[in-house]
Amino acid sequence: MTAKPTVLHELPADLDREKLPQHVAVIMDGNGRWARNQGLPRIVGHQHGVDVLKDLLRCCRDWGIQALTVYAFSTENWKRPLSEVEFLMTLFERVLRRELDEMVAEDVRIQFVGNLQALPRSLQEEIDRAMAATRDNRGIRFNVATNYGGRQEILQACRALARQVQHGQIQPEEIDENLFSRHLYTSNLEDPDLFIRTSGEMRLSNFLLWQLAYTEIYVTDTLWPDFNRQEFYRAIYNYQQRHRRFGKV
Repeated sequence: MTAKPTVLHELPADLDREKLPQHVAVIMDGNGRWARNQGLPRIVGHQHGVDVLKDLLRCCRDWGIQALTVYAFSTENWKRPLSEVEFLMTLFERVLRRELDEMVAEDVRIQFVGNLQALPRSLQEEIDRAMAATRDNRGIRFNVATNYGGRQEILQACRALARQVQHGQIQPEEIDENLFSRHLYTSNLEDPDLFIRTSGEMRLSNFLLWQLAYTEIYVTDTLWPDFNRQEFYRAIYNYQQRHRRFGKV
């Protein structure tokens, strides 16, 4: 069974509020394995994963973390069985409809990043509605990477800049890291301070390849449906023990 979430509504006393990561990125891995371990269909793992995500979002808000970015569906996930892909698309729609009023009330600003045009039309409409309804919110920023791939994101930025050079709008020498970053899906976001991956996998899986260049990485063997506030506390505590040098001594 899923571990019961540890109730840590207030920031734990041994965490330094001044050293909190302001932007946390997460690969929510292990839903299928969790379900298999319970003798349940994979879709049950995804359903439990949604509840964990909701609590993590609220935990970030409670503790003063400003942004949370999660990898919901990668460009490679289309290769999964059709029944699972269709279930995930339907789940995304259902969760958005069900949770939107609550996100508005809790001042969450939701943004989707990725190639959204390839998603089902009905899901695109729910995404547009959710982003429009929360656009003016000033609370935590909740970024959902959907049909997202880091390499594809970099390629589309290169193409956009190449077109500007071709049309004489910019010179090649003007292209620097700041200009390039403004052509990414995450152009209005600061790079993550902390990246968390559950289920013990030691790879980035094509997630935020540009943005994670100097992000602190934390990997846990815990499967996503078992990831609770106590697990999040461990990740933050581990992060606060590190000295971020950004290439300096």
